Amino acid sequence: MTRAERFVRRVAALASKEATHIRRDVRMLYMALGMPVLLLVLFGYGVSFDVDHVPLLVVDHDQTAASRELAQRFVASDDFRLAGRVESEEEVAAWFRRFDAAMALVIPAGYSRGLGRGETIPVQLLVDGSDSSTTGTAMAMAEAIGRAANLRAAATAGRALAPPLTVTTWTRFNPQGRSALFLVPGLVAYILAIVAVMLTALTVAREWERGSMEQLFATPVGRLDIIVGKLLPYLVIGSLQVLMVLALGAWMFDVPARGNLLVLAAAALLFMLGMLGQGLLISVVTKNQMVATQAATLSSMLPSMLLSGFLFPVENMPVPLQWVSAIVPARYFIEVLRGVLLKGTSWAVHGFDLGMLAAFAVVMVALSTAKFERRIA
Repeated sequence: MTRAERFVRRVAALASKEATHIRRDVRMLYMALGMPVLLLVLFGYGVSFDVDHVPLLVVDHDQTAASRELAQRFVASDDFRLAGRVESEEEVAAWFRRFDAAMALVIPAGYSRGLGRGETIPVQLLVDGSDSSTTGTAMAMAEAIGRAANLRAAATAGRALAPPLTVTTWTRFNPQGRSALFLVPGLVAYILAIVAVMLTALTVAREWERGSMEQLFATPVGRLDIIVGKLLPYLVIGSLQVLMVLALGAWMFDVPARGNLLVLAAAALLFMLGMLGQGLLISVVTKNQMVATQAATLSSMLPSMLLSGFLFPVENMPVPLQWVSAIVPARYFIEVLRGVLLKGTSWAVHGFDLGMLAAFAVVMVALSTAKFERRIA
């Protein structure tokens, strides 16, 4: 029997042993298959950047048909909802403090008369700036409504408003502006990173605590045999996780798949191998399940959420954090996910991303093997 054949047999035996442990451990199966589904549902439906039904106050000092029509224009769509009508601007602050309103439309007296004369009417829009993300988007929508109302009023008054330049916008890849199409690919990488690292972080640490590692030392298996044998079953589970999460994302959030799925499969395999290797390295170094759990959570959750471009563009981060993000594998996996699923990209676009994922996977497996010692610490 050749050396390669002996290696394959030892790895297969260790992988079979680890698969048996996984089948008997219901909690491990729940973490592997149940947690990704739960996290995708919670984050997918709970996190949204879509701004609609913004509570709007109306302060109408004119009380005419024209002022009521302007107020109706704001609440006619789903962007704003009428929170109430007040008599003065002083009452608006109280509504803002109670979080009962986020914006207030103030229509001055003489609004209708000024429109009839073709005058410029200063309509105010008061904004609660404590939630800048919501109010910033709402202000842009309000300005668009105001411009449309201004053009309509000018046309009614018979004034010629022929703009010298007409701008037509065409939104590609996400014409409805749904935040789910932006968030779900990032959620896939975030969820898989947490679950994959947690799965293997407990593997060797559990073996050290139970003392069963000594039994492995009595056999002719080597360090690489143990590392590869323990990784393979979890790599199979990770592949199932990827398929399950992507299928659920397409079913629940209508995330398309426009590009080459082979690119996505290669990136997913490399990403899962790297994250599983990271968890295994943590378990080899710590040799304690509690410490391994804490280290796995900190090293996977925070970088995958804050430094990967999942929520915030990497280009907007300070330069030192951009350097740190260069070693976060979720950053490159998210690029592949968004490119393949939303933009229809192929191998040529993601060569660098795949290379970085492969490099991270090789480094993690190599470090895990180098740190593994055939003795009790």
